[in-house]
Amino acid sequence: MPKSAFLLACRGEPVPHTPVWFMRQAGRALPEYREVRAKASMFDVIRTPELTVEVTLQPVRRYGVDAAILFSDIVTPLEAIGVGVELKEGVGPVFADPFRSADDLARLRPLEPEADIPHVIDAVRLLARELPEDVPLIGFGGAPFTLASYFVEGGPSKTYAKTKTLMFTEPDLWAQLLDRLAAITLASLRAQVDAGARAIQLFDSWAGQVAPADYERYVLPASRTILEGLADLGVPRIHFGVGTGELLALMGDAGADVVGVDWRVPLDVARARVPGKALQGNLEPTVCLAPWDVVEARVHDVLSRAGGPAGHVFNLGHGVLPETPPDTLTRVVDLVHASTSSP
Repeated sequence: MPKSAFLLACRGEPVPHTPVWFMRQAGRALPEYREVRAKASMFDVIRTPELTVEVTLQPVRRYGVDAAILFSDIVTPLEAIGVGVELKEGVGPVFADPFRSADDLARLRPLEPEADIPHVIDAVRLLARELPEDVPLIGFGGAPFTLASYFVEGGPSKTYAKTKTLMFTEPDLWAQLLDRLAAITLASLRAQVDAGARAIQLFDSWAGQVAPADYERYVLPASRTILEGLADLGVPRIHFGVGTGELLALMGDAGADVVGVDWRVPLDVARARVPGKALQGNLEPTVCLAPWDVVEARVHDVLSRAGGPAGHVFNLGHGVLPETPPDTLTRVVDLVHASTSSP
């Protein structure tokens, strides 16, 4: 895709403008998405390739973003192998039978993409044909630590007490758990790339709950397994987490080409922490609820701190909030493009 500003930026090459996409760009902020969800659950959408394609394309049509991201959830592969997880509205992934002992490792059998997630593969193939030639599809996967935190806690957590207790008291079992989760995510992502995804993002949403030394010992190795396991496919690899300012250098060391930065760390500071890597981010999502003059000023601040279009993918510092006015995001895309365009 030689015309893709997004892929060029991920590789640190010259771009016609700073590319833009938004995490959770396909979702509750769009009325057309709410119309789909009024008739289908989250997993219903994921299991129906035509619905997945429609929801993935909605923000491309409305916002004019430079990349699409597959509509999915990080627990999709776990649900597919029968682990027993429900996506509860307003809550997130909930496991009926959380991980408690070595016996639970047997529940994490290897993922067989063609048999277990054919609907995901079919959706990627359809999207690869339907997307504009300059808008690549980003594949979607959950990092082992974040997946483990849901599985061990039984759902979202504020303290991650059960997760960290397992990590500190049974490090061998913890390592086996993360290794199995890494193999599942890697198989899913490789299948997505084989089907037509042109980049991947590894979401380690809650890795920021771990201290740097613990991240390096207990978390990084499994993430590296995934990122390095994709190296031969030649697609850009993005690594993102929330509250990971003190982990940015380590996340870069895990093997990503692009490191996602949340809104807590200015991009110029992030560049110093992750030299030689492209960066993605990092407008605070809540800013998009403010009057346009506030949004405009903050967009310009992000762009100025990025140090120019080279090696920068504009995004929010986390996902689009449901109450975000869609027109604001369209104006953000137009503003970034206009402010950074070059002949």
